[in-house]
Amino acid sequence: MKRILVPTDFSSNAYSALFYATRLFQNESCEFFILNTFDVDTPVLTSRIDTSKGDLLYQQLSNESQERLTETLHSIVRDTEDFNHTFETISVSKKLTETINKTIKSKDIDLVIMGTKGVSGIKDVFMGSNTVKVIKKIKNCAVLAVPDEFDFEEPIEIAFATDFRRFYSQDELEPLMKMASLFNSNIRIMHIHEEEKLDEVQEHNFKKLKEHLKDYNYSMHWVSRFDQKAEVIKAFIDKMNINMLVMLRYRHSLIESVTREPVVKKIGFEAAIPFLVIPTAS
Repeated sequence: MKRILVPTDFSSNAYSALFYATRLFQNESCEFFILNTFDVDTPVLTSRIDTSKGDLLYQQLSNESQERLTETLHSIVRDTEDFNHTFETISVSKKLTETINKTIKSKDIDLVIMGTKGVSGIKDVFMGSNTVKVIKKIKNCAVLAVPDEFDFEEPIEIAFATDFRRFYSQDELEPLMKMASLFNSNIRIMHIHEEEKLDEVQEHNFKKLKEHLKDYNYSMHWVSRFDQKAEVIKAFIDKMNINMLVMLRYRHSLIESVTREPVVKKIGFEAAIPFLVIPTAS
């Protein structure tokens, strides 16, 4: 049974991500864990009176978290009555990324799915700050970021953006292959090339990637760099009607260069489709 963790801050985007998750795995038996974390932000406690105030605030926030989780649970159960899914809620007074990492271990989570923007959803940004933090700090699990108010569509066309600078193991590619198997998707391997041909290391990694994907529908797309990489990827997504973007995250990876670009920092690059980020061991 697939085990999926969905953090929520009770925003509409968070529920949209949960709804998307259930549709993505509509034909699979799944166990969903809906997580809410809350901060008890109190001053340094110096007296019993202050301590009692802190305890009271904690209880209020805890009660609110659990009540809203119950509301979310009732809504998603109603929206998924035809699926073989079960749901469990988790309410914790700790930092989000720390809690996600611990929950991945304790619940043996296969995938984290979350919205790209939260309560303070700002337009024209690549992703909300919480999503970026999760993507950067989650080490042992793939993270699927779902855009704000994204209507579910089957990920028939999946873009896998790579620079072939790193060898990808079968295990690291497992989340990509699992996604492709859900709806018999086409994997569009996208390489933004700046040189006329691949070097020896890139050729080796390309050959191994093809071996890993031999049982899947895949095609290779060589894309010239005509602009910032983020814009090149966006243009490819539009041209090929891509339903999901996939990248592996490691030191000096393509995703790092994309999110550092001035185009992202200055004018923003809004994530328009679900974005699967797979962390690697190095």
